Amino acid sequence: MSGSEQASPVAIVTGGGRGMGAAIARELHARGYRLALMSPSASAKELAAEMGGVGIEGRAENAFDLERLVDAARSSFGRVDAVVNHTGHPPKGDLLAMDEAKWLSGHEMIVLSVLRMARLVTPIMLEQGKGAFLNITTFAAFEPTNALPVSCTYRAAVGSFTKLFADRYAAENIRMNALLPGYIDSLEHKPGTAEAIPMQRIGKMAEIAKTAAFLLSDDAGYITGQNIRVDGGVTRHV
Repeated sequence: MSGSEQASPVAIVTGGGRGMGAAIARELHARGYRLALMSPSASAKELAAEMGGVGIEGRAENAFDLERLVDAARSSFGRVDAVVNHTGHPPKGDLLAMDEAKWLSGHEMIVLSVLRMARLVTPIMLEQGKGAFLNITTFAAFEPTNALPVSCTYRAAVGSFTKLFADRYAAENIRMNALLPGYIDSLEHKPGTAEAIPMQRIGKMAEIAKTAAFLLSDDAGYITGQNIRVDGGVTRHV
């Protein structure tokens, strides 16, 4: 391995095969990161192979799959500099009518995945002397909607965990932030959605990816414990 390869940072991205996760992976690759990607389908393996990285099939809510992903990153590249916790969408339904299994599924997917990844990677970053985590949540964590009760509840919890972790490890030069996308073109949106956004348009995956890359970089070295909204101004609170 050459000196330049040794200097190249390594990023783990869950949900990294499609949509915003894939856009973030491509942006990080363009900035010199070596990548370890995971997705429930083969898409992460295919994208990783395209970019000279390593990919596995697995789910963020599965503790064993997270262990396999971290092991793959470390065995392939010897280090982990950045982690992007990005998941799919948890179950939807009426606030009280949904059974507890759906709530527990959301808890595993959204909250425990972040906790477990932190437990796996923080010791590695402590050895290295630095590192950065980024948790992809949603603008609705601040302004919840009954259309997405599980997502809003648990992604708000991730915001709290982000601050607690950041406070605990800031002095160790390990940062954690959350990125809160608004309506992004990774999904189809109802007619009229754009008109309700101050910027009058749906956000682009590339805009999420570039913000993510900034927050993981040394350019954001004094930013930690923050919930960064990238939503075109759709949230109203200050």
